[in-house]
Amino acid sequence: MLKKIIIFVFAIAVSLQCAAQYKRYHGDGIDDYLRFVPITAAYVMKAAGVKSQSPWKRLLVNTATSFAVDAAVTYGLKFSIRSTRPDGTDRHSFPSGHTSFAFFGAAVLDKEFRHISPWISVGGYAVATITAVDRVRRNRHRWSDVAAGAAIGWLSVQAGYWLGDKITGWHKNVDVAVCPLGLSMTWHL
Repeated sequence: MLKKIIIFVFAIAVSLQCAAQYKRYHGDGIDDYLRFVPITAAYVMKAAGVKSQSPWKRLLVNTATSFAVDAAVTYGLKFSIRSTRPDGTDRHSFPSGHTSFAFFGAAVLDKEFRHISPWISVGGYAVATITAVDRVRRNRHRWSDVAAGAAIGWLSVQAGYWLGDKITGWHKNVDVAVCPLGLSMTWHL
């Protein structure tokens, strides 16, 4: 009988040690929904008639191209690096896909509507940052995972807009403005 009690106590001690090693997965959180807010805001504002930098065709092509770059890089890294999550649930921690998608949406919102108000951009990046922080708070990612996700999301929009503009033939090479000292002209390469 004493031998069974010792084995039982030992088994409980090992189980508690394993449970203490990893925090449990906290289930679905607000980050699962917040990641969609910036890109949804961009399309809702465009549909509501708010003047964006792009016509519908350019917005659709550039967003799709940016998303393709974002998804390819994020999931290519996730499945090749195979970093274990802090909560131990799987090996797809690096980089954070939620953060990458949130910053992708914030960068699109920034590119399209910054000229209306810089606060639109601030709002988009604030929501993306809250998404990243919540991923770390819920023990799904490390800070390096969300930092990489944010960089990938932002850079994918820069690459996607460049590539999308090549696909659609969109170019705005010359800007002319009237200023107090005369005319100002800039040429973009």
